[in-house]
Amino acid sequence: MKKVVYLFICSLFLISCNQSKKTSSDSGKDSKLDASSNIKYAKGFTVEDYGNYRLVDITDPSGESDVVYKYAFLQRGTDREDIPSDYQIIETPVRNVICMTTLQTSNFIKLNAVDRIVGITSTRFLFNEQLNNQLKSGKTHKIGIEGEFDSELVIALNPDVIFVSPFKKGGYDAIRNLEIPLISFLGYKESSPLGQAEWIKFTAMLLGIEEQADQQFEEIEKKYKELEALVTSASERPTVLSGELHSGNWYVVGGNSYLAQLFRDAGADYFMKNDDESGGFYVDFETVYSQGANADYWRMVNSYNGDFNYEALKQSDARYADFKAFKDKKVIYCNLREKPFYENTPVEPEVVLADLIKIFHPDLLPEHKPVYYELMK
Repeated sequence: MKKVVYLFICSLFLISCNQSKKTSSDSGKDSKLDASSNIKYAKGFTVEDYGNYRLVDITDPSGESDVVYKYAFLQRGTDREDIPSDYQIIETPVRNVICMTTLQTSNFIKLNAVDRIVGITSTRFLFNEQLNNQLKSGKTHKIGIEGEFDSELVIALNPDVIFVSPFKKGGYDAIRNLEIPLISFLGYKESSPLGQAEWIKFTAMLLGIEEQADQQFEEIEKKYKELEALVTSASERPTVLSGELHSGNWYVVGGNSYLAQLFRDAGADYFMKNDDESGGFYVDFETVYSQGANADYWRMVNSYNGDFNYEALKQSDARYADFKAFKDKKVIYCNLREKPFYENTPVEPEVVLADLIKIFHPDLLPEHKPVYYELMK
């Protein structure tokens, strides 16, 4: 009889343990859902929260690649025992980082974390005063260009991570074997302005300032959505051409791209809106002319040393004068030498949207002063 009672008690104990494990597992699933639900627009990364670490999967938002980059963001100094072996462990918060692109740098600028940047690839179009001062003082260094990185300098800078764009040409072979974690940053491939801006949450997880990033993004989202709603009252939707010729080819993006979405949200239609591509590609002049010659506006971003005006545009290619937007003086322009376009716009989509609405529907934002885009004079 005692033996039966003993077995019965053991059975109850095992059932209790299994229920406890199930509850713990269910709780873990809930926390993972909470972490994932915090990402509303970005398609390129997902997050599962396990308390002292997060599992972060990064994929190509455009769907052009099926590679998955797996990282475990581990709170510095805590237990790493349960982390899956196929995840690269990154101890957080990171203290020193190297950025390979201006878009990556924009996240640190927005989060007031420029002091964490110890290396960059280029100072072209660099406006940020703090980062320029860090370059002068030696706190931040130029590490060379893609394919020609100064490996000895990179090692000396002792970064916790290096942000890379894995699909860009040039390669990272020179730094792959330096035993420094490479973080694939794919915010530039997001097809929506808010999706791209939401990568500040990804960067903030590495920096340990998630709450700050959440608050900043909420403000970005609020302003963007208010502007987007404002445009619904517009009675007309102008068409917009974008880009210009370079070495005989015209670089365009598809109708499912970031730029096309931005135009839609601003109450206009991209001239290639019916194209289902999300990325960019080259076409010849004749293709652009056949589809965009009668566009109401023409958006252009370039680096011009001097006053870029209609005469200068015509001198670069006389055929430009045949475009309707040229004739009507409705070229939308941003000079990269004068404005921190690449440095700020990835994390200021609401400002860019306001600029475009001011141009397309000036009556809706009569008090707005252009920051990046304005009509060429």
